[in-house]
Amino acid sequence: MIAQTDFDTVAEQLGRTPRAIREVAHRCPSGHPSVIQTSPRLEDGTPFPTLYYSTCPRLNSAISTLETSGLMREMTDRLAEDEDLAAAYLRAHESYLAERDAIEPLGTQVTAGGMPGRVKCLHVHVAHSLAKGPGVNPFGDEAIRLLDGHWPTGPCAA
Repeated sequence: MIAQTDFDTVAEQLGRTPRAIREVAHRCPSGHPSVIQTSPRLEDGTPFPTLYYSTCPRLNSAISTLETSGLMREMTDRLAEDEDLAAAYLRAHESYLAERDAIEPLGTQVTAGGMPGRVKCLHVHVAHSLAKGPGVNPFGDEAIRLLDGHWPTGPCAA
C-alpha cells in the first residue's frame, strides 16, 4: 500500500495521476519516491509488464541522455559477444518475470525493456536495479554507474 503523500508526490513528478501503484520501490536521498512498483495490470485489466517504473524527473532526464548516446545499441551488441553477460541478463529477465508473476501472472514471457534479447529502455533497467539493488540487472547497474555525478544531485523538489 502506498501512502497518500507518496502518491501525491509521484503524481507531481509524473504530471498526471499515477496508475496501478503497489508501493515505492526506491527513494532518492531526499526521501522522495524515485521508483515505484506497479501492478501487472492496470485498473481496467490492461496488461502492464513494467513492474518497476522510474518517477523522478531528474533521474529520467539523466537516463534519457544516456539513451540518446547509442548506449542501448551497444549493450544489445554486447549480448551477442559476451556469454556471461547474456546469461546474467537472462537471469535478470527470469527474476523480473517470477516476481511479476508472483503478484499476478500475465500468461506471457514478455517482461520489460527488451529483456532478454535486447536492450530497448534504460529507464526500466535503471528502475529495476534501484529497486532490487546491485547484482540483479547488469545493464541497470551499468547505467547507474554511468549516471554517477548526474543523479542524484543536491536536494530535489517533490
